Amino acid sequence: MDLSSLPADRSDDDDTAARSLAHWSEAGRSEMEAFYAFASLDYELLARALPWDATLTAVRDRRSLGAGTPLRLLDVACGSGKFPAALLAGPRLRDHLEAGIDYALLDPSAFSIAEAAGVLAPPFVRGAAYETTLEDLDPSAGPWDVVWATHALYALRPDRLQQAADRFVAAIAPGGLGFLAQGAGGGHYLRVYEAFLRGVRGSGTPYLGGEQVADALERAGAARDLRVHRHHLHYEHRVPLDDLGLLEGYLQRCLFDDTLGLDEMLVAPQLGTYLAGCRDEQAGVYRFAQDVLCATVLPEGVPSPWTAAS
Repeated sequence: MDLSSLPADRSDDDDTAARSLAHWSEAGRSEMEAFYAFASLDYELLARALPWDATLTAVRDRRSLGAGTPLRLLDVACGSGKFPAALLAGPRLRDHLEAGIDYALLDPSAFSIAEAAGVLAPPFVRGAAYETTLEDLDPSAGPWDVVWATHALYALRPDRLQQAADRFVAAIAPGGLGFLAQGAGGGHYLRVYEAFLRGVRGSGTPYLGGEQVADALERAGAARDLRVHRHHLHYEHRVPLDDLGLLEGYLQRCLFDDTLGLDEMLVAPQLGTYLAGCRDEQAGVYRFAQDVLCATVLPEGVPSPWTAAS
């Protein structure tokens, strides 16, 4: 398809953060479902990356929580709740069933808060809800025993990154745990979005990579004797070549742009070249290579408990 029908510059419409927020709505459900047909793997792998039952038990011990005291957890930019759903799919949290885990939800989208709340089941018990961004979270809220952000901070404005990282670290109670999972610079999420910005929109705010966020967490944690431990996960999303509807929905969600059809994507400057490079004719799939930076934020001297599966 000829791209002459596309606006010469889409960048005036809105930018990354605004488009991301707009797509967290009931109107975006079909593309969200197409995306998670493959991206649920992101959270399934994170659920196996750490021995979560033992890790959370260690937090309880460091925090000296009594047997009947629930662990307090904050899910930053909770999205659709795919990470707690992945944890609940396996027998990984049995040691926390009795006391429970008070699960607070933070997201600027009321739709996302409702979606994530809907998947919670014991030991997760819905706690407070904060319809705001991380950097604007009330300083008096918290702290929490565990704070995590899983594939959550891509659309954060770079000029607000350090403010958000400072608030993330401040939200972790002494002896607690912070956990981050974010696509790294060499992975599909950042590469496809960069190609989209350069070749289709003409300009715009790139996604934040895991390296940038982890660097900001290190700066924030230094004054609190907290150490950031980094680890990478490498895997692929494989989308069948002949399932064009799923492919289009998946990519539209990666780009937060449902106005750009698959035919346009495949011939767009830079974006089309990138997608062609992901096409594996012999296997009959598109291979979208993921590089995800995981980071734990822990007190100095506490090792990060990565598993052999990670």
